[in-house]
Amino acid sequence: MATTAIWDVTDRLKRVLDYARNPDKTSPDSLQHALGYAKAEAKTEKQLYVSGVNCDPLTAYEQMQRIKRQFQKTDGIVAFHGYQSFAPGEATPEIAHVIGVKLAQELWGNRFEVVVATHLDKDHLHNHFVLNSVSFIDGKRYYDNKASYARMRQVSDRLCKEHALSVIEQPESGKAKHYGEWKAEQENRSTWRGLIREDIDTAIAASMTMTQFFATLQKQGYAIKTNVKHLAVRPPGKERFVRLRSLGDDYTEEALKERILQNRMPKRLPPLPLPRRKRVVRVRGSWRSGRKFSGLQALYLRYLYEIGILPRQRASPRRTHFLLRQELRHLTIITEQTRLLCRRSITTKDELLVYLAGLREEIKQGYSSRKALYNRLRRCKQPEQREEIKSQIAGTTRQLSKLRKEVKLCTGILTRSEGMVHLLRECEPKPHIRKEMNADERRKRSGRSGRQHESARNRGDGENLWRRR
Repeated sequence: MATTAIWDVTDRLKRVLDYARNPDKTSPDSLQHALGYAKAEAKTEKQLYVSGVNCDPLTAYEQMQRIKRQFQKTDGIVAFHGYQSFAPGEATPEIAHVIGVKLAQELWGNRFEVVVATHLDKDHLHNHFVLNSVSFIDGKRYYDNKASYARMRQVSDRLCKEHALSVIEQPESGKAKHYGEWKAEQENRSTWRGLIREDIDTAIAASMTMTQFFATLQKQGYAIKTNVKHLAVRPPGKERFVRLRSLGDDYTEEALKERILQNRMPKRLPPLPLPRRKRVVRVRGSWRSGRKFSGLQALYLRYLYEIGILPRQRASPRRTHFLLRQELRHLTIITEQTRLLCRRSITTKDELLVYLAGLREEIKQGYSSRKALYNRLRRCKQPEQREEIKSQIAGTTRQLSKLRKEVKLCTGILTRSEGMVHLLRECEPKPHIRKEMNADERRKRSGRSGRQHESARNRGDGENLWRRR
């Protein structure tokens, strides 16, 4: 049984080639860890399961770049990355690589350069294909669509049958995911499509009709296209619309209507977050009681507060803005940068630049000290002194590693802080939304419904009119 996938590469061709040709993944030695293969004599050779179709795998980057320059197509999609995975224990490395090479030759061998690499570092053997996006025959680009992917699956299934491997007879529809989304889920990171699903689920739980569903999404900042063939939404802060049916089988128009009809009682949404007007943040708990923060420290702490990491002072739940929820995938680096600012008592950009200059000077001195230690080590002949020098070199290397990490955090703060300010301003509720939120909050505190508020206001107007008379 083999599964296939293919996606475009738009950043760097060399990156994907290096990943596919990685000797740690294509060497038979990696099988011992992943599959427990016994080393036969044929496998003990330092053979790499990497082949080239219409190119030499060792010089594939130069060859592919030469074709792009020849036809003046060096921008846009630089390559396509294909994937073919086999069931654990079903195929040997030799058979998996042979099938991969045959697949590449049949699909692309008459027009494109392809590098085929069989990775052995997992319990399931899998092939990677790096396909040049520009043809060496006529300079036309490879066009990836549903028809070309269907042919890829058909050829893969036929080759598996020819080598006595199983195939998926009835593949499930609607289960394919974009590689970036799949990888983010594997790494337990949030994706913007996943956030849309969460907001839609929340809106469905609070709605009894499709009209209420649309109104709930609009309150969350979504733009909606209803007068089209397929429903589409645009989350706040994004430029492109997303068709709901592309989110999965549970998000088609028919599925949404069915899910809404199943609701017996709508659930009230948590209130939208109110903007914080104070520029000085007071943090309680593990921090020193009563300590005030300003500048960069206050910015980072407020940012952590807005994305829901720091504890909120009010017990009532608050929904975090869509754009801020996306920042949860960078939570580790944001937290480390916050700790650095608070640990070093850095509040302004000038203080950060001074601290960064000091770090770079320490690194420069550390490199000089380590170079001197290496020179001493080459001249030293006594074993005891050599071990001591090696220990000093190791300590200097560890210290340099820490300094480089702090330099990276400082440079990250310089670039991220401006984006934080812009994003926080963009996520503040608009005046009319803030007015509605305040009105809802007042109604909740009084325990009256909107109709009761209206009648009470009318009674108050009548009494005022009677008094004026």
